[in-house]
Amino acid sequence: MVDYFQSIPGIPPIPSGYNPATWMLKISTPAAEERMGEDFAVIYRNSEQFRGVEALIKQLSVPPENSEPLKFTSIYSQGAFSQFRICLWKQNLVYWRSPTYNAVRLFFTTLSALILGSIFWDVGSKRDSTQNLFVVMGALYSSCLFLGVNNASSIQPIVAIERTVFYREKAAGMYSPLPYAAAQGLVEVPYIFMQTLLFGIISYLMINFERTAGMNLRN
Repeated sequence: MVDYFQSIPGIPPIPSGYNPATWMLKISTPAAEERMGEDFAVIYRNSEQFRGVEALIKQLSVPPENSEPLKFTSIYSQGAFSQFRICLWKQNLVYWRSPTYNAVRLFFTTLSALILGSIFWDVGSKRDSTQNLFVVMGALYSSCLFLGVNNASSIQPIVAIERTVFYREKAAGMYSPLPYAAAQGLVEVPYIFMQTLLFGIISYLMINFERTAGMNLRN
């Protein structure tokens, strides 16, 4: 590259120890073309190097005799399990390097459990009437539903950011959508388990649901 540009009349030689990439960007600007009154594209098309590259392209475009076309069993370099394992490792690093996101999830889980427990305080043991039974069912429904809705909402910004990376890496043939989706779902399991455990213990004890394995049935 340096030899090619230095062969053009009017191009100053590269200083000793200078970065070739920086020097090339500096001497090939539109301002440099205007100062020289030349067009680097036209110079290249009229150069011997251009004719040599075109001849090499034509030569390599013709396959040798008795050659066979390239065949690949898959468009991906790794199998499905290897893709899944690598995607899971990558997603685990993403989550591990996002402590703020996970800390906020746990904080809101704790806060929500305290609020829900305060609203339905000690209603779990009150089943002496139909109205009280409906209140207990509503508390159970709310406690089970809230955590899933909260996680579905909080994961959306992460998925929106990762989607751009996924499109680029999928287009490059790095992995298929199924291993990526499986890894994205599995990496959530430990964090959801911690949330569920924290939310369940706090809300269960505050609402005072049944704490025995079985219930006595009255005739």
